Amino acid sequence: MKKLLAILLAAACAFSLAACAAAPDTPAAEEQPDCISDPTTQQLAAPVEAAMAQYPNETKYTASNGNFDSEKYDEDWDAWWESYQEKTADMTDPAAMTHWFTTSIPALMQDAGKENRVCSPLNIYMALSMLAAVTDGQTRQQILDALGAESLELLQKQAAQLWAENSWDDGLVTSTLANSIWLRDEYSYNEETLQKLGEEFYASAFSGEMGTDAYNNMLRDWINEHTGNLLTEQASGLELAPATVLALMSTIYYRASWSDKFSGSATTQDVFHAPDGDVTADFLHSSDSNTVYYGDGFSAIGLSLENSGRMWLLKPDEGVDAAELLQNKDALGLLLANGNWSQTQRARVNLSLPKFDVSSDLDILDTLAQLGITDVMDGTKSDFTPLTTASDSLELTQAKHAARVKIDEDGCEAAAYTILGVEATAMMGPEDEIDFTLDKPFVFAITGIDGLPLFVGLVNQPG
Repeated sequence: MKKLLAILLAAACAFSLAACAAAPDTPAAEEQPDCISDPTTQQLAAPVEAAMAQYPNETKYTASNGNFDSEKYDEDWDAWWESYQEKTADMTDPAAMTHWFTTSIPALMQDAGKENRVCSPLNIYMALSMLAAVTDGQTRQQILDALGAESLELLQKQAAQLWAENSWDDGLVTSTLANSIWLRDEYSYNEETLQKLGEEFYASAFSGEMGTDAYNNMLRDWINEHTGNLLTEQASGLELAPATVLALMSTIYYRASWSDKFSGSATTQDVFHAPDGDVTADFLHSSDSNTVYYGDGFSAIGLSLENSGRMWLLKPDEGVDAAELLQNKDALGLLLANGNWSQTQRARVNLSLPKFDVSSDLDILDTLAQLGITDVMDGTKSDFTPLTTASDSLELTQAKHAARVKIDEDGCEAAAYTILGVEATAMMGPEDEIDFTLDKPFVFAITGIDGLPLFVGLVNQPG
């Protein structure tokens, strides 16, 4: 393990995985205690995030005497705008992701019954991309096919682009992705593959004794740190089994304000017609000009998020179950269309939207098998040769996905994580007016600045 530690730290220096790098004016001994010792449980390396230029808040440029520092404000605004243009210059073509989103969303959202359901297909995509990198042969090909990728090299490029365009922290929007790899002490790994996970998937690296409280607590703390503590309940039950050889972890955290915030004084208590009976919920209300989108069995609107994407709200037609929309090609097409839709109407929309806080904690092993990823779960068929030089038969035994989305008058906040655990089996014109009241089960989706769905959900109970 000490040799592996040295290799990973070398990668940290070469590829800016610099959790162990000292600040220029700080003594090295103060910055890298974990790097010069070999404790039972430790972080080996972590990616350095490039700081974004911050959106200038006008109040910070006004002195106590009321004078406004326009020169400094203009300078900071120009820096932010340059950063914004650079990040949005080359966004992912939604067509490149159509296969994954139109197959994974129906599979993940099926059989929700009367319960709420929410998932982050983008988060699972990132975790599976790392899994593809540690497998080979037919095992890898099944993962590539499920993700709609022609090769591992193209998948790595796609994952890197998705990472870049969905990593924001500019004072207006927080959208952060994180990956990590959890290694087993004294196990034999392919050092080149671990370097690749750090370099190409920006993965932090950890090492410890699988199954111990210390290592499990470190895993949970890492999840909570990178999901804004939104998923502490779900993370509290996560454990790395003693037989685990490798765990791949991916997270996403998202927070954004509505472009047009709801007035708190307009919030009222109204009735939501849930599958198990009527419930009382706090409803947000607004009346604004908006575009209504129509499709097979639904109507929809998009609520703009400041300097980001939109929250799409899909209202099923009379007699249509909301859950059916998540298996509906037309509805899925809208989520990937980024507003480019033929059946639209401009109108003044009188919106009534329940505040909601919905979450899910899913075992997705069967879902992955449904998507054609099967060999990785069978130790007699799986090919993990890029991962290890050991002769053990390895198989994927743990695949958990948790997600949560909540909204209020100001905006929305969301988070998700996916963990994949591998074990050794042997070791415009005049406007109409439209009431858009979501007082029955409905579907929502949050799209990022690239127009791709970050979160998709079904609200059966707003609470």
